[in-house]
Amino acid sequence: MTDTNNDALNDEIVERNFFDRTPEDQEAFLTQTWCNNCQAVDLGMVEPKEYEQNGVIIVEGKCAKCGEVSLTEVADESTDGEWEDER
Repeated sequence: MTDTNNDALNDEIVERNFFDRTPEDQEAFLTQTWCNNCQAVDLGMVEPKEYEQNGVIIVEGKCAKCGEVSLTEVADESTDGEWEDER
């Protein structure tokens, strides 16, 4: 028997509180941005929200310049700075 709801469970979004982060982390996420629409860095992000989906933590907001949605994947601290091809 196949569980047809299994795929839906894998896509479940778990809300997190962005404002539980330290003020320094919040500032970094809100200022060190890349906008796919504007094609520019560090334009800023507004209206941040944080969630986890498929084991990946995402900070989502809107570009402070054009208003397009901007997503940032939060790196796992245990692998931050490590690249698979460096081994």
